[in-house]
Amino acid sequence: MDLQLKGKTALVLAASKGLGKACAVALAAEGANVVIGARNAGPLQATQQGIAAMGRGRVLAVTTDVRDPADADKIISATVSEFGSFDILVNNAGGPPFGTFESFDESAWNSAFQLTLLSTVRFSRLAIPHLRKSGSGRIINITSLTVLTYLPHSVLSTSLRMAVVGMAKMLSDEVGPYGITVNNVAPGLIMTDRVKDTLQPRPGVTEEELMAERARTIPVGRIGRPEELAAMVTFLASPLAGYITGATIPVDGGATRKPL
Repeated sequence: MDLQLKGKTALVLAASKGLGKACAVALAAEGANVVIGARNAGPLQATQQGIAAMGRGRVLAVTTDVRDPADADKIISATVSEFGSFDILVNNAGGPPFGTFESFDESAWNSAFQLTLLSTVRFSRLAIPHLRKSGSGRIINITSLTVLTYLPHSVLSTSLRMAVVGMAKMLSDEVGPYGITVNNVAPGLIMTDRVKDTLQPRPGVTEEELMAERARTIPVGRIGRPEELAAMVTFLASPLAGYITGATIPVDGGATRKPL
């Protein structure tokens, strides 16, 4: 299927590894020009080189901390300067730490707020003037299955990602008349470094055994792959998904067992 993304320009955040990298690779494979941002220059440059070697769309890497307003301005300006247009924003960031409610002080909440909610607000706000010119702009927020179901010790992530979902729903109504869609993708158990942080170690039980136990709770019987989430993001980025907006879509192997 041709997703009609050739020549479009996408900005993908936290794209040096994991889900962000998979999304950038998938968009580039469809012929989109891709701008990738992440904090660590070494892994970011390696990802840029890997995408460039595909020989599809062009790729630009800009070292970016999503919590820094100056970095946000810098990468947005670089995107428009390099490619002359801006069509797709994929908001993504590493998740806040896990722990009980009482284990987090106010500074931990402020840090999680900056990372998870305010970064999404900031990049969306800066992107919208450019996406409006596109006529078919896309904002896609990578959230978490915690917005749809319960995950122990995820109070920071759950609270702030649910705020992202609420913001996206309101924003989708405001920008819909300009052809801009706003959606959330909620990954379930997908094989990334972040998933390993959700495991609760037990004496005598290996990490592999803990992962296998988690997989048994998923209807499809396995852990997801980053490229499976990236496929959903790439579809939502395409003109074919122009009638989908304000939605939160799980990519979870059926782990969410409530009707949506």
